[in-house]
Amino acid sequence: MARAANDVMQSIIFSAILDGLAALKRASGGLPNQLLRDVQAIHPNVTFADLPKELQDAIAESTRTAFTQLLKEGYAVGPRQQIQQTRPMDRVPERDRRGPPRGPAQGHRRGGRPPAGDGGPNDRPSGPGGGGRPRKPKGKPRLG
Repeated sequence: MARAANDVMQSIIFSAILDGLAALKRASGGLPNQLLRDVQAIHPNVTFADLPKELQDAIAESTRTAFTQLLKEGYAVGPRQQIQQTRPMDRVPERDRRGPPRGPAQGHRRGGRPPAGDGGPNDRPSGPGGGGRPRKPKGKPRLG
């Protein structure tokens, strides 16, 4: 079963970090003070050329390994135009996947009732009294 892209990237990054730390240790020659200086020299604005040669080599190797691992797992890696041109044709086109539009039906308002005057069951009767609650009969109540 193919692994999720998130899992593949996590393992790639984890391996790259471990390789980088090992390269920093090698670059220090086993001297703790030199290792500390090398680590403290890494900051957000450091350039690739400022890193120790061993770390540069480790980063280059990790990059090659990352692309190889992505390809082994079945993910496409390449320029955007090239990847978009070679999509499999068995995919459903973008416009057909969306399905019918959602939301209220044509002519309906937010309350779920059709607009007044369209002949629907919620229209008020026209005529004397205008509708609403039925009126009580006038006069004496009949006792039967």
